[in-house]
Amino acid sequence: MPTLTLFAKAHGHFRPDRFDNSLKNTLEGLRVEAKTCGATERGWIQVSISGEDTNVASNYLDQKIGLCPVYLENIHRFSTVRGRIMSLNEEGNEIQVDIGVFSPRIYDAKIPLSSLRGQLADGRSIPLKKIADLFGLCKELPFTIKIDAIDMENALVEAEIAETQRKQYIEWTKSLLDRLIVIGSSLWEIESAIETTGLERDVVNIEPLGGFEFVVVCKLGTDAVGLIPKIGKILRNASFVVNSPRRILSFFGDDLPFPIS
Repeated sequence: MPTLTLFAKAHGHFRPDRFDNSLKNTLEGLRVEAKTCGATERGWIQVSISGEDTNVASNYLDQKIGLCPVYLENIHRFSTVRGRIMSLNEEGNEIQVDIGVFSPRIYDAKIPLSSLRGQLADGRSIPLKKIADLFGLCKELPFTIKIDAIDMENALVEAEIAETQRKQYIEWTKSLLDRLIVIGSSLWEIESAIETTGLERDVVNIEPLGGFEFVVVCKLGTDAVGLIPKIGKILRNASFVVNSPRRILSFFGDDLPFPIS
């Protein structure tokens, strides 16, 4: 019975049985038994699969959710890798990204501030905290990166923001719509919170970033910050961060680091 480590993270109040229904729905129609069997030290969800269609199920989960590389040997220079932001290290001037490598030890990818400035701020000397505040970067945020260098001897992985990730921020800014990023809740929980608080008319859509990470897209003119105290009373175990095109445009003015027209 193989154990797979999914590219989906368990958060603080996570229970293995909470993911089982989602797992069964994903593999519906396949002749397999699948069960959540726990999570790694960093929270990557692990599942066990058995049955006639085990190989098919494994491949499907890799396509639908993604599987952690587990070993550094499965990561290659110049490859595009999904991960989760582990920390915004202001002292070290870098972002640390969990890329799902944890055997025989954990390897994180590091994105230097100079790279962030070059890709998101046109090379301007903006503090890491300000860049994070403007674009909505936070711990456990799903984040796609490109590997620049791997130093196995010194346990160093250097990276930059993947072009797909950068384009997402450009598209978000072009839309002029505020986005509330919710970390640590299911889609059903978020939908229920929005309905309970009567915020349906303020929301355009809810977009998935990961298994328990979603973006609530606000209608034009709705301030995402104003949603936090309302749905935060219900989603008490979730964390929130905002991506606001208005704040980005106000900060950069005519010197926007990327075209939006």
